[in-house]
Amino acid sequence: MFKKVLIANRGEIAVRIIRACKEWGIGTVAVHSDVDSESMHVRLADESVCIGSHQPQNSYLNISALMSAVDLTGAEAIHPGYGFLSENSKFADVVTKHGIKFIGPSSKLIGEMGDKIQAKKIAKKNGLPVIEGSDGSVNSFEEAKSLCKEIGYPILIKAAAGGGGKGMKIVEHESKLSELFSLAKNEAKKYFGNDELYIEKYFKNPRHIEVQIMSGKNRTVQLGERDCSVQRRHQKLIEETPSPVLTTEQREDLLNRTVKMVESIGYEGAGTVEFIYEKGKFYFLEMNTRVQVEHPVTEVQTGIDIVKEQLWIAFTGNTALNQKDINPRGHSIECRINAEDPANNFQPCPGTISVCHQPSGFRTRVDGSIFQGCKITPFYDSLIAKVICKGRNRTEAIQRTLRSLDEFVLEGITTTIELHKKILKHKKFIDSSFDTNWLSKEKFF
Repeated sequence: MFKKVLIANRGEIAVRIIRACKEWGIGTVAVHSDVDSESMHVRLADESVCIGSHQPQNSYLNISALMSAVDLTGAEAIHPGYGFLSENSKFADVVTKHGIKFIGPSSKLIGEMGDKIQAKKIAKKNGLPVIEGSDGSVNSFEEAKSLCKEIGYPILIKAAAGGGGKGMKIVEHESKLSELFSLAKNEAKKYFGNDELYIEKYFKNPRHIEVQIMSGKNRTVQLGERDCSVQRRHQKLIEETPSPVLTTEQREDLLNRTVKMVESIGYEGAGTVEFIYEKGKFYFLEMNTRVQVEHPVTEVQTGIDIVKEQLWIAFTGNTALNQKDINPRGHSIECRINAEDPANNFQPCPGTISVCHQPSGFRTRVDGSIFQGCKITPFYDSLIAKVICKGRNRTEAIQRTLRSLDEFVLEGITTTIELHKKILKHKKFIDSSFDTNWLSKEKFF
C-alpha cells in the first residue's frame, strides 16, 4: 500500500480521506490555505503544508503549489476528493507525469466524461438512453433558435464544462432565448474558462437518480442507486437509497446498463453515473469521475468503505469487490448541513461556531470537519457536515434522521438543519411525491 498520500482538498472530504488512509496505515499530508491553518483536516493529518492565500486559485486550485507540496513531503499519491481539481484532466495528467499516482481514473477519461457533449456521445454509443438535444456544442444564437424549434420548449442550456448549476439556464419561451443564451455563455466563460454550450429538452418534473460504481481492471461493480431529487438551485440537499420510486425491474435494468457502459470505457476507481428519471424512463445526464459528496449514504447502506476501496484500486489496479457479496439492506438517508440561511434565499452564513454538539446513537453517522470555536469562512463551499442515518425501512430512516437532527446543536451560525426537519416531516417527502423543482415551489419559511 502507499506509504504517504497528499490530500488535495479541505474540509469534511479531506477529513474523510485522512480517516480512510489511517485505517490503511498510510501517512497523510494536508494542504491548506492561510485561513485554514487551524482546520480539522490540518489537525488530523500527519503533516501539513500551506499552499497559498484564501483565494482558491492561489491555493486549492494552484497546481504548481500542490506539486511543490508533493516534492516537499515525498508523497507517493494524491487524492483529489471532490470539487476543486478532482475532475481536472490537466491536473491528473501533471500528477501522473510527475511520477505520482492520481487516485482516480486516467486524465483521458476525466477529460472525455467531464465534457458533457462527449460524455453524452459515449453514453449513447454504449446503450444508455440520452436526452433529446444538440449532438455537439451550439455555437450561435441562430443555431440555438433552430434547434429549440425542432425539440420544443422548455429547453435547458448547459455549459459543456459545467457543474453546480453554473452556466445553466431554463428557457420556457423563444422570447427569452437570446438573453439567457448570452447569460449562460458568459457564466460558462467566467466559471470554467470555456464558453461552449449545449442544449437539451427540459423536464419539468424529473427525479434525479444516480448509480455508484467501483471499477478496476478486473471488473466493475455497482453499489446501488441514490435518489438525489431534493435540491435547491440544482444542488442536492438530501439523498436516499434505495430510490422509493423505482420498481425492482427498473432498478435492475438501470444498474446493469450502467455497469456495462462503465466497463466498456475501461474506467478505474469510484464514479457516479447520473440520470434524469420521469414517467418511468431514464435519460443519461452525466458521469462524475470522482467520489461524490453523498457517498456516505451508500457506504451506510452497503457496509462498504468507498474511499478505502478507491485507495486499493489506485494501488493495485483491481477492485476487491464482487457483485455477489454486495447486499444493500434497509433504507438510508443523508442530509447536507450547509452554513446558509434557507429563509433568505440560501445566503451563505459564515461565522464562528460557539456551540457544537453533534448527534450520535444507533445507525447515526456524522461526517464533517466542524468543532466548537471553528471558523466558517466565506471563501469556500458552505457545506459543513452531513448527517447519515439508516433504518430497517424508509419510515424508520426518516424517524432516525429527525431524531438525529434534533440532537444537532450549532450556535453562532445559521444552518439548514431546521429546513431539513421541515422537509422530512412534509407529506410530499413522506409520500415521495416530489421532484427536483419541489423546493423552489414550496414555502417552508
